Amino acid sequence: MRITARRAAIIYALIIAFIAGVTVLVVSIMLNGAEWASNKANRHIYSGGTIVNAGTIYDRKGTTLAASSDNERVFAKNSTVRKATLHVVGDTAGYISTGTHYLYRDTLSGYSRIEGIYYLKQTGTGTNINLNIDSEANKTAYNALGDYNGAIAVYNYKTGELLCSVSKPTYDIENKPEDLLTNEKYSGVFLDKVISGIYTPGSIMKIVTAACAIENIPDIYSRTFECDGEYETDDGKVICNGVHGEVNFEKAMNESCNCAFAEISVELGAAKLKATAEAMGFNTQLYAKEIRLTKSRFEPDTKSKSELGWAGIGQSTTLVNPCHFLSIMGAIANGGNGLAPDRIKSLGTVSEIIGRVPETTVKILPETAQKLNDLLRSNVENKYGDWKFENLQMCGKTGTAQVDGAKSHSWFVGYSQRSDLPLAVVCIVEHGGYGSGIASTVSNKVIQYFLKNN
Repeated sequence: MRITARRAAIIYALIIAFIAGVTVLVVSIMLNGAEWASNKANRHIYSGGTIVNAGTIYDRKGTTLAASSDNERVFAKNSTVRKATLHVVGDTAGYISTGTHYLYRDTLSGYSRIEGIYYLKQTGTGTNINLNIDSEANKTAYNALGDYNGAIAVYNYKTGELLCSVSKPTYDIENKPEDLLTNEKYSGVFLDKVISGIYTPGSIMKIVTAACAIENIPDIYSRTFECDGEYETDDGKVICNGVHGEVNFEKAMNESCNCAFAEISVELGAAKLKATAEAMGFNTQLYAKEIRLTKSRFEPDTKSKSELGWAGIGQSTTLVNPCHFLSIMGAIANGGNGLAPDRIKSLGTVSEIIGRVPETTVKILPETAQKLNDLLRSNVENKYGDWKFENLQMCGKTGTAQVDGAKSHSWFVGYSQRSDLPLAVVCIVEHGGYGSGIASTVSNKVIQYFLKNN
């Protein structure tokens, strides 16, 4: 009897262990199956460490950006389009970790939890992906940047659709340069600067400082500030880009007066400035849907007034991610609700199309957003000129970010107020000089493309 009971106990233990093992296996397959199936060791998908068989990647108009043919990955027919879309499409070896090829490799493989990659093995292609990107807009942006490196992105602030995203330097994936890894001109070529870049913002940061002033200084609109070319504190100076004389809050924004905004920053104090910046997404891990962004950073000096002044005008240790600032512009344009830019239009199935609802990544108080909107519109009307952004009803802010030992970076951020053109733009041109120059010109060319092709 004891022997029978003992044997029964052993059998029960084996059954329980078997069930537990099967459960662990099933759960592991459910959680990790897609990752395992799209591993580089899978020769149905990869050859020599690069993707050869996968679904087709299309732009928003149905232009093929990447496809599989005869056990080979082929790309867009136009070489400029290939260069302009490199970072959103990604390379086949996964060096561009934020590219569609890498981030959505399980989808492109056609993996399903029931059939694995059976469909891919049968047809040689997996699940197709449709991007929100307009490849011709990317081409326009690429050409507009000319010989400069940097990044530009445009999105629909009402829907979150990322319509244009270009990062430079880049290269033609069909004609890979032999010196890609050794030539200095390709430094950082695998980094998508829209998503992963981080830069000193210069005067575009005055938008954040202005928001803090609107919310914390009751009489900010009736104040005046004196600019004689420098703002002096007891521990240093903030140098202005001109001598503006007496200016009010709006004029200070129009002229991008460092003296006025440094004085405002010191009056607000580090704690309030940081609180506003963090409410707008700084020092926070943000995402553009599934894509992780590099954090924008704002840690103003709590002891030095001059460093606090510099931080408030976008210098010192202040750093911003372009895609994050695109959402900030979207929030202002959209009455306070800044959507996350979304690269993906659909992942092949109806349910996945329906499931891609816009997500909010930046929130601004509606009354603050309206006042910022008025200031940014005033910049264009009273400083830059509507002629520079013909027919766009543009709101915007330029930025000139000083770089130690080199020419300044040129920034422009803005959006169109036209109801039929709800687009926001961010542009950073490395060593491009003044923001009122190349960055605003590049931004205008790309938005004009959408106006003509609306």
